[in-house]
Amino acid sequence: MAISVHCDVVSAEESIFSGVVEFAVFPGESGELGILPRHTPLITRIKPGTIRLKVLGQADYELVYVSGGMLEVQPDMITVLADTAIRAHDLDEAKALEAKKRAEEALSNRNSEMDYAAAEAELAQAVAQLHAIARLKKNIH
Repeated sequence: MAISVHCDVVSAEESIFSGVVEFAVFPGESGELGILPRHTPLITRIKPGTIRLKVLGQADYELVYVSGGMLEVQPDMITVLADTAIRAHDLDEAKALEAKKRAEEALSNRNSEMDYAAAEAELAQAVAQLHAIARLKKNIH
């Protein structure tokens, strides 16, 4: 029997995932965080990106896009409180490409009254969504 840990991924709107996983990877601010059962407790922020969950008894990883949030790890529980969380197969590639284009145009137009921090955040989220979509299409873990 594989060692496992319970994992919850919750957004402001709904619970996205709740189940038992063998392994999980999160987009940490300083790089990816791989979490196994019985991991040392920690709390950290996560950046926009893809969460990869190796669900107990499934061959493929469950992929979830998050726009950022908090990760709490306890030896027997992993909790993600995300600003926005979407299962990778529910992402809209056309919308992500359009958001990326808008953000790039806003950043290149120095004469606009645009909030550059907001444009950079929008660009980071769009790129992270596109990476999640690409990972899903290629079935990359």
